[in-house]
Amino acid sequence: MITSAQMKAARALLGMDQKKLAQACGLSVPTIQRMEASQGNVRGNVESLVKVIDALEAAGAILISEGMVSDTGGRGVRLKF
Repeated sequence: MITSAQMKAARALLGMDQKKLAQACGLSVPTIQRMEASQGNVRGNVESLVKVIDALEAAGAILISEGMVSDTGGRGVRLKF
C-alpha cells in the first residue's frame, strides 16, 4: 500500500504535477486528485493504484513501505539516484 502523503511527496521529489502523473500512468487528473485526498492509505481500485506506483517508480521514486528496511523506520519516499 501507499499513503496519500507518500504519493504527494514522490510527485514533489520528481517535480511532477498531478497532470504529469496522470499522463504517466494513464489515469485521469480527477482520479489522481481523489487518490491524494484519501486519509492514510490511498483509496481506489488496485489496478489504478498499481499504475500510479509503477509510474512513480519508473520516474525514479522509491516508495518505502511499512516494514521495509529504512534507517529511521516508518514509511517514506526517496529517489533512486
